[in-house]
Amino acid sequence: MRADATFTVTSFVPTELKPDPPVATGLPVGVARLEKHFEGEATGRSATLFTAAFDQTTGVGTYVAMESFEGTLQGREGAFNFVHSATTSGSDRTTEFFTIVPSSGTADLAGISGAGGMAVDADGTHRIWFDYQLR
Repeated sequence: MRADATFTVTSFVPTELKPDPPVATGLPVGVARLEKHFEGEATGRSATLFTAAFDQTTGVGTYVAMESFEGTLQGREGAFNFVHSATTSGSDRTTEFFTIVPSSGTADLAGISGAGGMAVDADGTHRIWFDYQLR
């Protein structure tokens, strides 16, 4: 099954968490907490732990994010985790990874598994899709 939605980031809070011991690299590593709100065939919110090695001036870097989603997926209510990452050279997304964490589903979403993806439209709309199965 496939569920398509849009989302907005409603909160982006950088944390003080840094690599320890410190290691000097060409890009700084940071961690932030995000909250997102979803509309469409996925409705609800997610809490996200976001880690990145990123240059804000050039837009070059890579991120890894773990999200905990709660809400409905095509009318099925529950919660689950998903993880995604991508690399950007400043104007593209490459080396993308997206998976639903096995055994993380609750309620109507218990047994969920699968993959998905994300895209940002030219107008700034953030899109997400879940290609999923339920046991």
